[in-house]
Amino acid sequence: MSQEVSPRGTFLKIAYAVKAQIAAEPGMTELPSASELVRDHGVSRGVVLRAFAALQKEGVAEPVPGGRWRVIRDGQRTDSRPLAERLVEVIADDKLKVGATFPSASALCERFEVSRPTVTKALEKLEAAGWLSEGGQGKLRTVRALPNREERSSL
Repeated sequence: MSQEVSPRGTFLKIAYAVKAQIAAEPGMTELPSASELVRDHGVSRGVVLRAFAALQKEGVAEPVPGGRWRVIRDGQRTDSRPLAERLVEVIADDKLKVGATFPSASALCERFEVSRPTVTKALEKLEAAGWLSEGGQGKLRTVRALPNREERSSL
């Protein structure tokens, strides 16, 4: 059976072609869509998805909401953990003690480059877990407890 007919290895050829395109275009921030790759390479969507998975495994791309894929350049790795998990680390990273003021929602929006509703939901999870005091309009949140390593991953 010829290579053109067999899907075995085809996804790796597509992944290699996309990597070459990324290297050739330093300003490229988004991978071609699955439908574009299906059309350009004459393969099924499943083969293209396997190529995307291979690129993700190599650390070249990552999925973004909406079914698209983003190029990851050297030094641009993003943290894909839930925001609540990352906010717990703010306590340790900022060396906050029990009773210390937690950063405001606005400051967290800028720091993590996310929307205010996303920060609000994450903060509510930390309040429910007992790590932060309840906030409100004009009311500062304070650290109520210092989570240990096992507790951080439970969100």
